[in-house]
Amino acid sequence: MKVSEIMNSKVMSTTPLATTKEAARQMHDIHVGCLTVMDGDQLVGILTDRDICCKVTAKGRDAGWTKVHEIMTREVTTCFADQTIEEATDIMMKAHIRRLAVVDRNNKINGFLSVDDLARASHQLASHVLESSTTYH
Repeated sequence: MKVSEIMNSKVMSTTPLATTKEAARQMHDIHVGCLTVMDGDQLVGILTDRDICCKVTAKGRDAGWTKVHEIMTREVTTCFADQTIEEATDIMMKAHIRRLAVVDRNNKINGFLSVDDLARASHQLASHVLESSTTYH
């Protein structure tokens, strides 16, 4: 099975200069757990709800003043839409992550593959990702 068959193609984004409060509101309003961070048409990072919780709220920072670029993950781990879900699972396990940006062969973002998406296709693959990421989060 290919990543493109189970991934979520709904890609929402924010900018590096947005506040984390604005980004959190956006995530809440559209019911997503992560946003791409775009500078124009270039992917410069990824921001998750966990980033906001652990890097802003838990540390007592003000979400209204903290900018996305201050806490985003700059090195975005990706896979290709035409890779198998087993290959994507290996990438997620090695990176200890629960969400993987999916790109085409021109490195244009196509969507995200989450552990929830994997669970709908294979409980076993999803459990491997959860086991590998839990020890790091």
